[in-house]
Amino acid sequence: MKVNRIRQNVLPVLAALIWGTAFVAQSVGADYVEPFTFNAARSAVAFLFLLVLCIVLRALRRRGAGGAEVRSGSRKDLLVGGICCGVALTVATNLQQKGLETTTSGKAGFITALYIVIVPIVGIFLKKKAPRTIWISVVLAVAGLYCLCITEDFAITSGDFYILLCAFSFSAHILVIDYFTQKVDGVELSCAQFLVVTVLSSIGMLATETPSAEALRICIGPILYVGILSSGVAYTLQILAQKDSNPTVVSLLLSLESVFATLAGAIILHDQMSGKEYFGCVLMLVAVVLAQLPEPRKRERAAVEQE
Repeated sequence: MKVNRIRQNVLPVLAALIWGTAFVAQSVGADYVEPFTFNAARSAVAFLFLLVLCIVLRALRRRGAGGAEVRSGSRKDLLVGGICCGVALTVATNLQQKGLETTTSGKAGFITALYIVIVPIVGIFLKKKAPRTIWISVVLAVAGLYCLCITEDFAITSGDFYILLCAFSFSAHILVIDYFTQKVDGVELSCAQFLVVTVLSSIGMLATETPSAEALRICIGPILYVGILSSGVAYTLQILAQKDSNPTVVSLLLSLESVFATLAGAIILHDQMSGKEYFGCVLMLVAVVLAQLPEPRKRERAAVEQE
C-alpha cells in the first residue's frame, strides 16, 4: 500500500518536473523544424527508446520466471489502448503547437492545464466522483495557474480555441490511460502510443510540411532530449502513476509542470519572478497538499483500525 502511495505521488511530480524543464529544448526545436516534423522526430526517438526498454524488461521477467513467457495483458488491449492513447496524444500536441502560432505561451500553459477541471467533470459522467477536498484543490490550482501563466490582458484569439481543444484532448488522454493501464503493462502501453504518434505525425508532416534533414541535424540535441526524457520517460511515468490512482489527483500533480517551468526560468535563465508568480506557486503547492489529504470517511476508518 505504501509503495502504491509513493508511486502515485512521486512519479507524476517527476513527470511534471521533466516537462517543466524541457520547455527550453522544445522552444529551440521549434525554431528549426515545423510542428508535425518535430513531433514525428521526438516520438520516433521515444518509441525506439521504449522498445529497447520493453525488450530488456521482458527478458528480466522471463529470467525471473525461470524462462517461462510472462504475459502483461492481452495483445488486443495493448493494440486498442496504444491506438486510443496515441490518437489523443497526437491531437493534443499538434493542437497545442498550432495554437502557439497566435497566442502567448503563458495563456497556452494556463488553458492547457484546464484539464485539471475537465477530468473531474468528465469523471462524474463516468461514475468516478471526486471528494470535496479534490474540488477545492482544483479551484486553488486554477487560481495558481492563472497567477503563474497570465501576465497580460486575457484577450481571446483564434489560437486560444485550439489550445482549449488541446486541453480536452489531454483530458481524454488521461482518462483513456486510466482505463487501459489497469489492463496492460504501462511501459508497453507507452511504447505503443508513441508508435501511433510517430505514424500520424509523419503523415501530417509529409502532407503539409517540407522536412529538412539539415534542420533536423541542427536541433538533434533538443529532439533527443525531448524524445527520451519528455516523451519516453515522462509520459511513461504518467502511465505508471495512473495505475490504481485517482485521475483527478494525478492531473493536479501533472499541472505542477507550470511551477517547475517558472522556477526553471528563474534559476537557469535568471528570469525575475513577480509577487503574483510567487503567490501562484504557493497556491499550486497548497492545492497539491490538500489533494493528498485522506477523505473524512477514510480518516475515521483509519482511526478505528488503529484502536
